[in-house]
Amino acid sequence: MDDDLPPARLVDLAFPLAGRVLPRDHRAALSAALLERLPWLDQAPGAGLHRLHGVSQVGAQVLLSGRARLLLRLPRERADDASAALAGATLDVAGEALRLGAAVTRELLPHCTLYAHFVAAPDGDEAAFMTMVDAELNALGVACRPVCGRRQSLQCDDGPLQGFSLMLDGLKPADALRVLEAGVGLRRALGCGLFVPHRSAAAVGA
Repeated sequence: MDDDLPPARLVDLAFPLAGRVLPRDHRAALSAALLERLPWLDQAPGAGLHRLHGVSQVGAQVLLSGRARLLLRLPRERADDASAALAGATLDVAGEALRLGAAVTRELLPHCTLYAHFVAAPDGDEAAFMTMVDAELNALGVACRPVCGRRQSLQCDDGPLQGFSLMLDGLKPADALRVLEAGVGLRRALGCGLFVPHRSAAAVGA
């Protein structure tokens, strides 16, 4: 963290998870379960849901390991509310029980390379997607090298959502912090457009 930068307006909350399996396409159901307890989640600026950590895919399911974590990116002033509402709660996610433990707060780290696993695309076209990315970065006043990764599809209640993984390289600390706080694209409550620090360009297409 650059000592000259003010603290980020947002933080990540990491909740340990207890459960066995979830459907592979679980993001919409997980988002809906969280919105029942945090009805402001899709309205708070910058708030969103990271994809689950510590899981492995087996066919149509994902298996939860002991390292599984649910990460929420939230305005700093909402973190205590979310922790109180979710710690110890059991969520019904597409018929599977998901119990959340006590949250740990993680500060946002403005690395020079950031990576988003899924950024929603307007129509699934790569050229249009990169035009959207450039426009949003310009609006934020952020200079960097965007690298588009593989095309993906995310199943939602209103049909499949198209998107791409995205790496942003060569960021200055202040610009990286702006990207971490703002994200790129839409559908944060489904885990889209949220960035994390990344050390290598290799995984952007993995």
